[in-house]
Formats: sequence, structure tokens, C-alpha cells
Amino acid sequence: MSRDRAALYCKLRCQGAPTGNSDIKDEERELFRAAMRGVKPLRQAKAKPPQPRTRLPARAASRRADDARVLSDSLQLDPADLDVESGEELLHRREGVPESVLRRLRQGLYAVRDEIDLHGMTQDEARVALAGFLAESMLHGNRCVRVIHGKGRGSGQRGPVLKSAVNRWLRRHGDVRAFCSARRNDGGTGAVYVLLG
Repeated sequence: MSRDRAALYCKLRCQGAPTGNSDIKDEERELFRAAMRGVKPLRQAKAKPPQPRTRLPARAASRRADDARVLSDSLQLDPADLDVESGEELLHRREGVPESVLRRLRQGLYAVRDEIDLHGMTQDEARVALAGFLAESMLHGNRCVRVIHGKGRGSGQRGPVLKSAVNRWLRRHGDVRAFCSARRNDGGTGAVYVLLG
């Protein structure tokens, strides 16, 4: 549309041109029609009536079941699994995982595809970060990953807090087939190789 036509259009339509025929010249009318040739009015979608919100059923029963399962799982752990020493090597494989797989993992023969460093995190932060990391690793098909938990030297008398927690969490995680302390050049007893599957 030319500037003249656009200006005329604004004059006639945008600024509220009079509806009577007396003030509009035939030439202006013709220019307006020419400018509007081929223009179709927009169709307005009919507004949908709002849908009533469906209420989710109460979940107290499932929450109680979840709490009971967590309690049961915690009671099934071997007390030796709960606390580990700073220099102690971590080692675990699920039932059905061959010893040869664990041996290859300990030797560092699986390519580590990703890693997470939990240093400086609280237990709650570390648990959430580790769960997200393992889920993401499974999603991307990373079969072997490294988790750096530290040796607990800064934990004082309490011993290695994150190391013990990672030991417990990995044993309970359904996607973890095996894990062991890393080789010295990959963090030694301050990190673990984790085999997912």
C-alpha cells in the first residue's frame, strides 16, 4: 500500500471518518476501495466455555504406603552399609550381576560418560542432585558414570557424611547395577564408578 493510500485509509477509518456520504468525496471512496481490495475480515474463534476443574483424589493412602515402604527399605539395610570410613573402599553389585562385571568396573574398563561432583552440598541437596543426575544419565544412555562424594576429611568426628549417604542411596536406586570406589587417578575413595542398566 502506498503512503498516500495508507494516509487516506487512516484518515477514513482510523480517525473515525464520518458515516454520512456528505463529507467523503467519490475519489476518496474509490481510493479506499482500491486500498482494501482483496482484504478479508479476520474470523474470530468462538470462545470455549471454561471447563470445570477436576479435583485430584486425596493421596493420603498412597503417601502412607510410600512412607511404610521407605521405612521397610531402611530396616532391610545391613548396619555395616550405613557408615563407612574415610579411606574405605565402596563396593556393591546387585544380585544377578556377574562378578566379572564388578571386576571390570573396579579396573576402570568401562568408559565414564558423565560425572557429578557433590562437594559442598548438604545431604538433601546431594540426594536431589544425584537422583536427577542418574535419571538424566539413564535417559541419555550413559551406562557408566562417576559420582564424586569426597573423602569426608572436612566432616570431623562425624566421618564422611556424603560418602555414607551416597553408599546408601546407590544401593537403593533401582537403575544401579553395581558401583565401586574409583581408581586413584579418578578420585580414589572420594568417588565411585556407577554402572547403570
